[in-house]
Formats: sequence, structure tokens, C-alpha cells
Amino acid sequence: MAIEQYSPSPLSHFDPASLLDVLSTGVVILDSQLCMIYANVGAQDLLAHGLNQARGRPITELFADPEALRRLLLRSLDRVETYSGHEIPLMPLGKPGIREPVIVDVTVTPLEGQLTGTHLLLEIADARTRQRIARESEMLSRLDGSRLMIRQLGHEIKNPLGGLRGAAQLLDRELDGALKEYTTVIINEADRLRSLVDSMLGPSRPPQKTLVNIHELCEHVFHLVRSEAGPGISIERDYDPSLPNAQFDRNEIIQALLNVARNALQAVAVPGGRVVLRTRVLTNFSIGTVRHRLLANIQVEDNGHGVPPELQRSVFYPLVTSRPTGSGLGLAVAQDLVARHRGIVEFESRPGHTVFSLLLPLEGAE
Repeated sequence: MAIEQYSPSPLSHFDPASLLDVLSTGVVILDSQLCMIYANVGAQDLLAHGLNQARGRPITELFADPEALRRLLLRSLDRVETYSGHEIPLMPLGKPGIREPVIVDVTVTPLEGQLTGTHLLLEIADARTRQRIARESEMLSRLDGSRLMIRQLGHEIKNPLGGLRGAAQLLDRELDGALKEYTTVIINEADRLRSLVDSMLGPSRPPQKTLVNIHELCEHVFHLVRSEAGPGISIERDYDPSLPNAQFDRNEIIQALLNVARNALQAVAVPGGRVVLRTRVLTNFSIGTVRHRLLANIQVEDNGHGVPPELQRSVFYPLVTSRPTGSGLGLAVAQDLVARHRGIVEFESRPGHTVFSLLLPLEGAE
């Protein structure tokens, strides 16, 4: 029997430029004047400039504050050595829709040629994904410790609180007239504190998952929030019809979304305020270190004052609030309920634009 010898397919018909365009990492070639000669699609996306627009221009002219990148490029050019820089902020110029810098990791490699002189190969990777994964991993680890501490604290509070309420009830039976007013206050306040502690402790049973339609849950929350909105406040919807049904605890997801939406509503409590409920599907997305094939992204956007910078690292902790009358439990409870579905609540915020995202793995999607 003849054995047919395997020969690999020739790669001569592949265009190297088209192969580079498949990479998510940006690849840029610069001449000795730091002018752009080539940039793949990944680099054009990260730098927010097309190749035709940027070719022949110094790359440093494309950004508002390029000093960190300039120093790195000149050092590599001068010493003919490879250098790397991490989490370099770049604010593209001439792009009015872009208000925040792109955070990138870069590697600069000198390329020497006898005829062409020294060029630079610049590799650019979006550092925001790595930052997000690190932030989520830290948040999830803190959530476990915070939940344990809250449960221990809650039980310590509930025991003397029950004794206090019982003593007030016994005293109430012995009193008459106006004095009963004081025992009524004690009993009512004890009940209020017990309800607050129960909210902190969260559900005691596992999620009761059934196949649900995410948009039906969003509509339920939409109608509740719209009924609570003051005059001049706009409540809008922007749904992705491709979002499939999936297994969730209906009541827990409604409660989590309602907590976040009410938070947004309180942030825009003046005429002209706007809250948007939005849904999107994410594919091959990581939460912490776990990668999920499909995710539901339920967003609540508002144009309020934003989360104060000093609270942004602790906004999901219990009893943390910027409002004098707030309990500081809404976001903490929402985070806990979403975490019970292996998801997470993320946010980005600046004055006039805040988006909270409930990221939920679509298990058993149909």
C-alpha cells in the first residue's frame, strides 16, 4: 500500500498585512522620526486613528499628552534596545466622542536595516481588560469576606435587638395612656433595625432558578421605576432582541436591578434627568478569572452627578452612601444577589454619565 506523504499547504497566498489585521494586539511601525509607516487594524482601533489619516505623521501628534510614550520611543531608538511600558494613558486628539484616555501596555523593539536605517516596532495592548479582570477578582474576593463579616455582625445585632423588643412589649402591657407612645417607638425602631439587618444578611436559601426572559424582568423594573420618577425625569429602554432566555432566580434579579435603577433615579432627581435600561449580549467574556461563553449585560445609565471619586472603590460595601438619607444597602445587596448567579455588578462613572452593568452568565440559554 502506497503511503501518501503529507505536505503542508503553502502560505505564499497569505498577505502578511492581512494576518496582522487579525490580531487584537496593535502593531505599528515607525521610522526614525517617530512617523507612522504602518498600523494594523488593532492599532487603528486602539489609537482611534485610521492608517491613511495617521501615515507620515509623528505618532506623538495623535494624542493630547504623549510624553510617556515619547520618552519610551526615544529611549529605544537611542539605545537600540527593547523597552516596555505598562498602563500608559493616551488621549486621542480630534475625536470628540472619546472623553477618556485609552490605557495601554506597549513594547518598543528597534528594527535595523542597512538601507532603511533604524525603525521601531511598536506593540500596543489594551490594558483596560487586564485592569478590569484584576479589579473584579479583588471585588469578588472582598465580597466573600464582607459577606461573612456582615452575617456575623447581623447575628450579633439581632440577638440583643430581640431582647430589647421583647422587654418593650412587656413594658407596654404595664403602661397606659401617653406612656405607651414611648414603648411603641421602641418596638417600631427595633422592627426597622431588624428589617435593615435582614436586608444586610440577604437570602438564606440558594437561588430558585427557572427559565426566564430577561426583558420581561427589565419591563417589570421599568414600570416600577417610571411610576416613581418625578416630573421631568425620562425613563427609557434600549433592548437587544437577540438576548436569549436563561436560568435565573426571577425575584433576585428583579431586586438587584431595581436597587440599581432606584439608585440611578435618586441621582437624577431634577427635571432633565434621564435613566436608560439597556440590554446587550457579550460573548467570550471573563468575570474575574472565569471565562464565559455568553453573558447578559443589563445596564442602567443615568446623567446624574456621578459616584464621588472617594467612594468609587467602596461603593458596593454595606452602609456606604453619599446621600444623607441613604442606607447604603442597595448596591451591596444588588452585588450579592448577582454574585449568587456567578455574575458581578460593574460601573463606570463621571459627572453626567454613570453606567452600572449587571453581568450575568447565560446558563441554560435558549
